Amino acid sequence: MSGTSGENVMKQTDRRIYLIQRLKDERNEYRNLLIPDSEQDQKMLLRALMNVRMPASIDDTYLSVQDAYLKEEIREKGIVSLSDMHEMQRDIYLYRGDITTLQVDAIVNAANSGMTGCYQPCHNCIDNCIHTYAGIQLRNTCNEIMKKQGYEEPTGKAKITEAYNLPCQYIIHTVGPVVQGELTDTHRQLLRSCYESCLKAAEEKQLVSIAFCCISTGVFMFPNEQAAKIAVQTVQQYKERTNSNIKVIFNVFKEEDQKIYERILGTGR
Repeated sequence: MSGTSGENVMKQTDRRIYLIQRLKDERNEYRNLLIPDSEQDQKMLLRALMNVRMPASIDDTYLSVQDAYLKEEIREKGIVSLSDMHEMQRDIYLYRGDITTLQVDAIVNAANSGMTGCYQPCHNCIDNCIHTYAGIQLRNTCNEIMKKQGYEEPTGKAKITEAYNLPCQYIIHTVGPVVQGELTDTHRQLLRSCYESCLKAAEEKQLVSIAFCCISTGVFMFPNEQAAKIAVQTVQQYKERTNSNIKVIFNVFKEEDQKIYERILGTGR
């Protein structure tokens, strides 16, 4: 197979099998892996192979097939625009769902200090999801950024990259604080810094909308309610202080977080 014309006539199943085979062939230990018959198992295998692949270049034929495959997968999930979301306060929205389907200017990725994504196969963290559906170009780009930087990404800062195959334009990556034991003022300040750094990065690019995930909750163990209060307060204070008109979406995945944000944005407490 060669060239874009071949990719255009491929069906989604053919694309998936092609991508699996190419990634299998890159490493000797994977070459004898059997490709499952079921669609769901094939999808899991492809995602796992993408997740464990170290940063490295690959030819344009692979990228062309991958890009077509991922865009179709996202289209099938259903792309969500700002008009589909509920405006809780002026220019502040709440949406529960898959952040990789959001057609906004930028989405925020809760990254780790290595900044090249989650290498655990099919892990359900947001870092894994974003890198999977953006495509392997994102890991390669982040790796180049980190090689130039020469040290791990500090907590509370932000880096912006292209979004590649996602429906948003950009991804803003930030490393939130990890809470081990008691929640401290340092944890709180670092989380505030994450939100402010992301907002500044978005406005430097003159972006109109940004969707935040629940930074530092989950495996980083920041208490959900405290994290949501800090998120909302930081955004509100930033917008008041700077007279910013940027539209902010709080994107949640769990019903628990949806209820917390509904209460805070509805009552202010």
